[in-house]
Amino acid sequence: MKTGTPTAPGPVALVTGAIRGIGLAVARRLAGRGVRCCLTYYDWLDHLPAMHRAMEETGVEYRAVGVDLTTAQGARGAVEACLEGLGRLDFLVLNVERGGWPVVHGPYTPEQWELEFRTTVTAKWLLFQEALPHLKEAGGAAVNITSMAGEVGRCGPAGLVFNDCYSLANRGLSLMTAQWARMAAPQARVNELVLGLVETRHGPSTRGWGVLGPEEKQALLDHTLLGRTGTVEEVARCVEFLLMEAGFVTGARLVMDGGYLLGGEAVPPMPQGVVEPGEPTVGGGKSV
Repeated sequence: MKTGTPTAPGPVALVTGAIRGIGLAVARRLAGRGVRCCLTYYDWLDHLPAMHRAMEETGVEYRAVGVDLTTAQGARGAVEACLEGLGRLDFLVLNVERGGWPVVHGPYTPEQWELEFRTTVTAKWLLFQEALPHLKEAGGAAVNITSMAGEVGRCGPAGLVFNDCYSLANRGLSLMTAQWARMAAPQARVNELVLGLVETRHGPSTRGWGVLGPEEKQALLDHTLLGRTGTVEEVARCVEFLLMEAGFVTGARLVMDGGYLLGGEAVPPMPQGVVEPGEPTVGGGKSV
């Protein structure tokens, strides 16, 4: 654990998967609003020094906790570390997941299947149960960060990116978001942020993206209306909005996919049509 410059007590967020990428961007964004963060991490340990430097630069108090959230003991320990170190829990950012790209991992092994489901679903379920009483006490909010894989599945250009277990896990998370919103109401709010291709998740800064060929990458971008991948800063701004600004929003799904689910097909120009001026177009004859 490590702290930055002590600050006056303010709201506290527990941000998972925060050693790099989206989680770290979210923690820094919240720190900019005076939110003290408890950051959890498990792997990517070579990024730990950079994470500490990034949080120290904010000048806002924080904690960093290495923990395995796929166990009940780990989930309980993360919440306890947050409460003991920072004194309260107002916000929960569920950013823990694991998804093996088909082009990287190939066909599933039983071990890979179990790991993906346990990390993507079970860890979030365990942590939410532990955090819920404190969120309700604080009148706080949670954001469940999920993937459009729950809608797309293993098909089309994304068939090389999303595998079966990861896709079904994210479909299930949407149901859990709705259930959690009911459980938290009326004291606290729970919303879902559905991500598409983002630079550190299914995007250019991932191992899988480097395995794809140029045509396969272009097919993904062509299927995205905005023609690009998202940034971690854009994700962080959406999380900030759902946690701190959307006071009358709960049980909602905000889709941030650049228009991938709509598809990249352009709207054609309006045709001239074949009806002649004055020709009746309804009922097959003139009205009387």
